[in-house]
Amino acid sequence: MTQDRSDVTTGPFRVLHRAHRTARRWRPHPTSSGACHSVRVTLLLPEPRFPDPSDAPSLRWGVVAPGWIAGHFVASLHRHTGQRVVAVASRDAARGQAFADEHGVERVHASYDALVDDPQVDVVYVASPHSHHPDQALAAIAAGKHVLVEKPLARNAAEARLIVDAARAAGVLAMEAMWTRYLPHVDVLRQVLETGTIGQPRWVTGSFATRTVVPDTHRLMDPALAGGVLLDIGIYPLSFASFVATTVGLPATPTDLQVMGSLTRTGVDEQVALQVAYPGLQAQLFTSMLTPADDEARVHGEAGWVTTGPRFRGPSSVTLHVGDESATWDDNRVEELDGLCFQAAALARYVAQGRTESPLHPLDEVLTVLETADEVRRRLGVVYPGE
Repeated sequence: MTQDRSDVTTGPFRVLHRAHRTARRWRPHPTSSGACHSVRVTLLLPEPRFPDPSDAPSLRWGVVAPGWIAGHFVASLHRHTGQRVVAVASRDAARGQAFADEHGVERVHASYDALVDDPQVDVVYVASPHSHHPDQALAAIAAGKHVLVEKPLARNAAEARLIVDAARAAGVLAMEAMWTRYLPHVDVLRQVLETGTIGQPRWVTGSFATRTVVPDTHRLMDPALAGGVLLDIGIYPLSFASFVATTVGLPATPTDLQVMGSLTRTGVDEQVALQVAYPGLQAQLFTSMLTPADDEARVHGEAGWVTTGPRFRGPSSVTLHVGDESATWDDNRVEELDGLCFQAAALARYVAQGRTESPLHPLDEVLTVLETADEVRRRLGVVYPGE
């Protein structure tokens, strides 16, 4: 049975369709006389607790490095929230101007320093290659700006710790743009784990893999730009395993780690398979630029299991299985990269609340995940210049 609430509009954010599906089956139930009649059993999934992104306090954003992901981020902000991008900075003036023209950005700065010094900018979004994150984030923090830094926060845990320490000392908010943590379907999954609906989690699987053919000069292949599949997309399943562990009260630091993988001719990782253990919980994770995968995520517990739909890192569905019952929560309010708006709305609310980090993705957990990624790269033999 499907309960459908359609055409709900709140401000500029239009809920295209929200379907909360429940599965019901009839089971024979004996009466006192020995006869049987049917009892309807209903398995329900919770609604996400996130408020409408359009209701978040409005901040003025500046964008560093206006590339592909920055374009999707800004489009999502302007389409679904009250956030406004007011400035952009690029090393290529023509590229910066083209980005500003496309997205209605007021000012184009000729340097990153000029952007972080712009008094009309409240928060800086750093969308450059991983290798550049520390310098650009630290400059923004030194100028008193809040920062949203594309994942991963930095190419290694030591450099990420510089950002974390600087933000804490300055009293500004720093957040890794792990947008998956802020999506509605992930909050549904979070509640399933918090309430113990599937019992104690024992096994997690997650993948993000795609067939990617690029020249050796591409950033994905370049060690100097912290290339490789692990930091580019493998960070999603690695962070997902940490999310499950910490949600049920386990430490983010693995107790055991097994690594298999292969490298490109340029010396970065092209495929990685991981077995990650936490106390009482194991995770099987996979990432690749050699082959596609379904990119689902699953959590198996002692009483049942829960799975996302394909492409778990973006807006998706959640299906719960307990006994012979199943129920699916599906959310069609936004698709794919339009879901980037949720993390921006969350950041704006945290700033208004006086927070300096995300309660859904604490900075110490971000550092722990990067420490695990560091160990994975060490075992594979991937070293970036200057490390």
